Amino acid sequence: MHNPQQNPVKHVVIAGGGTAGWLTAALLKKVLNQAVKITLVESEAIGTVGVGEATIPPIRLVNQVLGIDEAQFIRDTKATVKLAIRFENWKTQGEHYYHTFGNAGKTMAFCHFHHYWMKAKTLGHEADLWQYDLNYHAAEAGKFAQINAKDPAFSIPFAYHFDASLYAKFLRKLSEQMGVVRCEGKIQHVQRCYDSGYIETLHLDSGQKISGDLFIDCTGFRGLLINQTLGAGYDDWSHLLPCDSALAVPSERHTSTAAYTRSIAHEAGWQWRIPLQHRNGNGHVYCSRYISDTQAQDTLMANLDTKPLGDPKLIKFTTGRRRQQWYKNVVAIGLSSGFLEPLESTSIHLIQSAIVRLLQLFPHQGITPHLVNEYNSQSTLEFEQIRDFLVLHYVVNERNDSAFWRDMRSISLPDSLQHKIALFKENGTLVREQNDLFLESSWLQVLYGQGIVPNDYHGLVDSLSQQDLNNMLTKMLALKKEALHKLPSHDDYIARMIEYANKKFPA
Repeated sequence: MHNPQQNPVKHVVIAGGGTAGWLTAALLKKVLNQAVKITLVESEAIGTVGVGEATIPPIRLVNQVLGIDEAQFIRDTKATVKLAIRFENWKTQGEHYYHTFGNAGKTMAFCHFHHYWMKAKTLGHEADLWQYDLNYHAAEAGKFAQINAKDPAFSIPFAYHFDASLYAKFLRKLSEQMGVVRCEGKIQHVQRCYDSGYIETLHLDSGQKISGDLFIDCTGFRGLLINQTLGAGYDDWSHLLPCDSALAVPSERHTSTAAYTRSIAHEAGWQWRIPLQHRNGNGHVYCSRYISDTQAQDTLMANLDTKPLGDPKLIKFTTGRRRQQWYKNVVAIGLSSGFLEPLESTSIHLIQSAIVRLLQLFPHQGITPHLVNEYNSQSTLEFEQIRDFLVLHYVVNERNDSAFWRDMRSISLPDSLQHKIALFKENGTLVREQNDLFLESSWLQVLYGQGIVPNDYHGLVDSLSQQDLNNMLTKMLALKKEALHKLPSHDDYIARMIEYANKKFPA
């Protein structure tokens, strides 16, 4: 009987292009180089979903590993800088808060800054938590520049908004320059090994046959290899995150470009607004049990700031994850691996972390149960941690204007999330598990922004006199605002990057 574990992996075949396919191709080729042949199969006739236009800071590390020049990337993908997400109407209608990539105040030994701030609030201190966050000030003022501060409290962590289809084209060019082979065509038939059930060959509509040792499924929601061929199963999480539909539409850009994503809560879901150089990306994520597609479209179109540049595109999904994201000799990456609504811009991050995980566990000498099990264990944990963070935004709302928001408060929470909320309520303690994508500062901003106020603060704070506490906070506020004055406008920064790219990389 054929034992596929004895087969070294010399040829990786990627089914599907888009951001998932081409980012996988580029990173695998960059790291594995000549050790592995990489072929990507895609069809120009099959479109991509392309909702992942907002990102989080780890995207910068991936671009650096790929040797991508930032200015060229910003020019070619129509990118802008992202410092935060502004959540509007999530706690109650008319209120808003930010989830920035920064940190309020400064990290202290043994005791987080927010405990000092919480005590000061009890003594009549008026500045809110975000006043101590440089990312917040820069986002509000529309300013940005990279700051290489010795003290991380005065740096500005950032990510990007970009056109996902242009990013995929950018990565395709890079991948092909490195030696990735692209095959045009639709996959008509998938041939499996009779003994092992492993996939052996993809048969294209052109008659071409492509055999490989390891297959990456980047075919989107349909999961042609992982689902339709291998039936790897799916964990449905719609009892926790019931939104099942999204409408996406581009609109004209604003005259000045915001350096943050907007997330605006509506009657049965929320709307994204993502500013790019050439347009705005807009979408409405909603639950079809509470609102019809037509009503959802009307809500989206009535809440566009600028003139639409097309008709809304409808996307249907089931929140959850593939039960085994690596099954037999197929690894699912991108939408084929699962879907979490883009509330915290994690779609592209889940692609890159899946690739990095595969590289760490790459089966050079053959696919073994240990490698597969560890990959699946890590990816399960990552999806669950992100899921919990998304659920947090919904469950602690105080809205009474619609059945959707009232029902979201009665969701039966995972124990892990219940524990985090209870601890923070009791004395402001923030719990971040190992490898959790979201830092303590992220949990703090959403917990507090959604209205959870701790009953107590850390005892170490009482070692400061009221005068010393006031002095510390006043000084911190002044230092954060001082750094802001030195920054150019966000639009000036983007213009300078494009000018630099045009000189160094003429089109």
